[in-house]
Formats: sequence, structure tokens, C-alpha cells
Amino acid sequence: MEKKRCLDCGDIIRGRTDKKFCSDQCRNNYNNKLNRDSNNFVRNVHGLLRKNRRILSDFYNDGKTKVHTDALIALGYNFNFFTHIIQSADGRECRYCFEFGYRILENDFLEISFNGQYLEYQ
Repeated sequence: MEKKRCLDCGDIIRGRTDKKFCSDQCRNNYNNKLNRDSNNFVRNVHGLLRKNRRILSDFYNDGKTKVHTDALIALGYNFNFFTHIIQSADGRECRYCFEFGYRILENDFLEISFNGQYLEYQ
């Protein structure tokens, strides 16, 4: 009878007949290799979302709720990445990165909000 070999390292497997890996480390290595590409994509998108959130948070926490889009772009804000969009009762769209969001004003200015709450312009 031919001995079963580990799918990751190729060593002979001892123990149960239905085992596929010789150790937990080999099982983890094998699955990490399979999921590497999709994990990298998710990791990169999540990094962009966290960066956008941090930029909005920094402005909001400094008391600056009305900012020009150029100020966000200068800090590396990427307007293509956000977690959700909420449309207000007056029909205005607010784009969010987690709990911080913004709505577009005139002349390329944005109004930043926290959980949908807008402060007076600073």
C-alpha cells in the first residue's frame, strides 16, 4: 500500500487515513498559498479605506469640517474608495469611510461629518 504524502511538504503522513497534511504548519502554509492573491487584494483595499478614514478623522478632530478637495488629495486621499453612500432627505449624497463622511459643497469644497452629524463650518 502506498503511503499518503503531505500536500504542502511531501512528507509521509502518519496517523488518520483521511489526513492531508503532516502538521498544522503545513496546513496553514498550503491554505495561505491558495488564498494569497485574494488576501492581498483585500488587504490593499482595506489599507486605502483606513488611510481615507484617518485623513477625514484628522480634519474633523482638528475642528476643520469644511475643506477643499486639494487638501485631501495632498494627503493622499483616494476618492475612489469609500465604504458606503447615504442620501439625505434633501437629496444630497454623503460618501463615508466607516463613520467619517463628506458631502460635496460648491467650488470643490467638502463638508466632513462624523456619523452623519455635521458641525458648523470652521
